Amino acid sequence: MTAHLPPNLLSLFQPRPPIPYVAPIERSNLPAYTGVSQFLSAFQDPRLLSDEDQKNMETPKQKKERAMKTKFLAHYKEIEELLGQWDPRQDANATEDAYKTVIVARLSRDTSEHKLRKEFDIYGPIKSCRLVTDKQGKPRGYAFIEFESERSMRKAYDQGDGRKIDGRRVVVDVERGRTTKHWRPRRLGGGLGYTRAGGSDVNQKFSGREPADRVRPEQPMMMPALVRRDFEPVPRKEPSREDDRSAKRRSRSRSPRKEVKARSRSRSRERKDRERKDRERAAAGSSSGSGGRERERERSDRDRERERGSDRDRERERERGGDRDRERERERRK
Repeated sequence: MTAHLPPNLLSLFQPRPPIPYVAPIERSNLPAYTGVSQFLSAFQDPRLLSDEDQKNMETPKQKKERAMKTKFLAHYKEIEELLGQWDPRQDANATEDAYKTVIVARLSRDTSEHKLRKEFDIYGPIKSCRLVTDKQGKPRGYAFIEFESERSMRKAYDQGDGRKIDGRRVVVDVERGRTTKHWRPRRLGGGLGYTRAGGSDVNQKFSGREPADRVRPEQPMMMPALVRRDFEPVPRKEPSREDDRSAKRRSRSRSPRKEVKARSRSRSRERKDRERKDRERAAAGSSSGSGGRERERERSDRDRERERGSDRDRERERERGGDRDRERERERRK
């Protein structure tokens, strides 16, 4: 029956080749198993130990905890030495005014200073922007932005937190090194945030600043008391009279312009509507001659109303200009 099958199907019924012969592995002569009785003399009999020695004996778990504690204390001793050398007020690259500066953290490695300026320029004019880099010139993922006014800084602090830049949610906070007493950076055992609080069950997994009402979890080993260098916060700079005057001038100069623009737009719309209505009336009244006198009368009434409105606008502009002049005189006398 299978002889009549084609060659491609007949090959399926062919037997497999025989398994090749492999010589067995030659085993070497292993030593015979013996007991541990000959090594018992090297051990100490626990029945011969005193009660104090038995209490002082360490279990493997206690040895591991002791090694961890020794390493922990050595690490914080190193931090103590670095903390004695750290002084944020002596940083040559720091911004001029700490109360107008925000720190932008969790940045992408591809973010540039130009990109940061473009993203945060919407909150106010920027005075300086510095992207922190390491010794090799690579960005470390955070930057300091100094605004020209404290109002712009507060706006960036309130609205910029959690903003997405180059695919990363950033954190925006105030500069605390020169404004907060007893402050330490993250590398010296301080800092804020829950991203490194412990395991995955306690770490913060959402973007933005940490919630104010959250309680930090207890650590298995508390940091020993370090020798703190208590820096007094940098005094806040009071705005000078020149800054107040310039701010008032800017606010005054901006608001009338907006009002004038809005007024001019509304007038242009009204003018176009009147012209359209006039054309419609002229087209409708061309057949009847009696409507010409009524149209002339309505047109003269509209012209009078327009002149009255322009006179009122001129009087308002004069009153505003007089108020500005009086305020400038008061400022000069001060």
